[in-house]
Amino acid sequence: MRILRSFYGVVFVFSVLIFLSSTINAQATRTWVSGVGDDVNPCSRTAPCKTFAGAISKTATNGEINCIDPGGFGSVTITKSITIDCRNTQGSILAAGTNGMVINITSATDTKKAVIVRGITFNGAATGLNGIRVLAANSLSVEDAIMDGFTQHGISVETAAGTPKVAVDNSSFRNNLGNGINSFIIGGTVSLAVSNSRFNNNATGVNLSSNTKASVSNSVFRGNTTGLVAFSAALGIMGCDISQNTTGVFASTGGAIRITGNMITNNGTGLSVSGGTLVSFSSNMFQGNTTNGAPTSTVTLQ
Repeated sequence: MRILRSFYGVVFVFSVLIFLSSTINAQATRTWVSGVGDDVNPCSRTAPCKTFAGAISKTATNGEINCIDPGGFGSVTITKSITIDCRNTQGSILAAGTNGMVINITSATDTKKAVIVRGITFNGAATGLNGIRVLAANSLSVEDAIMDGFTQHGISVETAAGTPKVAVDNSSFRNNLGNGINSFIIGGTVSLAVSNSRFNNNATGVNLSSNTKASVSNSVFRGNTTGLVAFSAALGIMGCDISQNTTGVFASTGGAIRITGNMITNNGTGLSVSGGTLVSFSSNMFQGNTTNGAPTSTVTLQ
């Protein structure tokens, strides 16, 4: 009888340990971070984590990380579909000397490969590399974000395969030594949509290379060396204020740019074409520049 009791005691203890282990290792679909949190916590609402890196390991694929209060939550590498949403509290990432966020989702079991970023300020502190660097993903959505003070780019899309879709809305790119948004595509094609955003004091506001198809609408480009560039890329620009740049719009080799409803004024050169095409549709105003430049063709819509 004593042996039997000992046996059941061992089984009970073993069962408890298994339960505790599975509970500890379980990932939640929603986690939280706080400026006064701790990464040893489970990242729950009442016991939040301190950093995005700490929370992401405890968040399930396709889950969401929220900010309880304003704070700096650190750089993070993302390897699974996830949403990071701090829109109502304005979380931040201070990325001195490094990338703010690296996205590299390659797992075959992660079918969405989708990242959503809302309400985050990325601060490069004049030494950071990129605000967001995209190496592999199916889609990236950036809303209500700020990219400031990076030595390379605010958002750099550097995918090698696939057809990723990148959407940027209501965001600001400023004081970056490189480009606000940069595409450097080794393989595959990228679709980019930018709306309601501001690009100030960057080398180039939006810089597009091969295998990129993009549209930019209702956005402001001021004080950049160049507002928008397309090199072997297709770019549509609609309803934008492009002013006080050294060059407003530049169609480089193989670039195909179409513009409509834009105000392009007070630049050193308004429109520049070198080996590309720049087609102007109705309602563009490109006057008041030191050199206005000219489109390669003009189309009047009936």
